[in-house]
Amino acid sequence: MKKALILDLDNTIYPVSSISENLFADLFVILDQHAEIINVDDGGKVEKIKDEMTRRPFQHIADEFNLDKGVRDKMIDILRNMAYTQPMKTYDDYLHVRAVPLDKFLVTTGFSKLQWSKVKMLGIEDDFKHIHIVDPDVNQQTKKDVFAEIMRTHNYTPGDLLVIGDDPESEIKAGRALGIDTFLYDPANKHSHVQVTYRSHNLQDVLKLI
Repeated sequence: MKKALILDLDNTIYPVSSISENLFADLFVILDQHAEIINVDDGGKVEKIKDEMTRRPFQHIADEFNLDKGVRDKMIDILRNMAYTQPMKTYDDYLHVRAVPLDKFLVTTGFSKLQWSKVKMLGIEDDFKHIHIVDPDVNQQTKKDVFAEIMRTHNYTPGDLLVIGDDPESEIKAGRALGIDTFLYDPANKHSHVQVTYRSHNLQDVLKLI
């Protein structure tokens, strides 16, 4: 029997696509303005970066695509001070997880001000025993580090926990490395090849596992 749940935020509790047009508008303008530099070795790189920004932390994307330093710095300056203030809505099936009478921890990667603004606009702050923002702009802490800290602080064993998220290379990978059961939320069935403990297109299926 599980004692606590660890959840990701972006594309797990709400769809980033629902806010991306407003959230990333200024950043996409910068990418378009520097498309000639960015696309010099790959004509589709700008569009690939835009797509990845709806799913992964910016610093990881910038590193992977070897983004021009000047462009990267401009975008980070915006991201550091960005907050989202428009209405937001969770996935409908998150409501089932919300109602589970277990301790819950939110562990999300991104710029602190922006991630906190999403939490507040979604109205989910009180759903969690603790909220951890893994901010690559501040330190080198990882989700794996935070998961281990949660276990130490609350005397959980790996078997006490279930990690819920959408990213095989982030929270799912971190949970597996620590021996924690993982639940891959994959509504579009994008990651059928990934090794996880559980997978589903519906968060309601979490209730069967606890």
